Amino acid sequence: MEFKELTDEQWSFLQGFMPPYPKRGRPRLDDRKVLNGILYVLTTGCRWADMPRRYGHPTTAWRRLKRLQEEGIWQKILQGLLNLGYSLGKVDPSLTSVDSTTIKAQKGASL
Repeated sequence: MEFKELTDEQWSFLQGFMPPYPKRGRPRLDDRKVLNGILYVLTTGCRWADMPRRYGHPTTAWRRLKRLQEEGIWQKILQGLLNLGYSLGKVDPSLTSVDSTTIKAQKGASL
């Protein structure tokens, strides 16, 4: 499977969701580079240790993934993508379906 890095257009969209850089302390590694590393691991399924070094250190990428999750950034990105899809007419809520295998049924619930 070939991994494609974020395009300028994709990065332009995602950049607005990234947490601000700290004013003090050690400067943070470039967000785009680290995000490409995170996406590389999640897309290819490789181990963090096998992430190419051009994306920074694997521990840095893993910690950034965790931080983005803890701060709700992924959820904000998803909502932003949905809003963009709605505004462009590419997402139609009337075509949404729910797979019953992902919803826990209550015992004795009527159908």
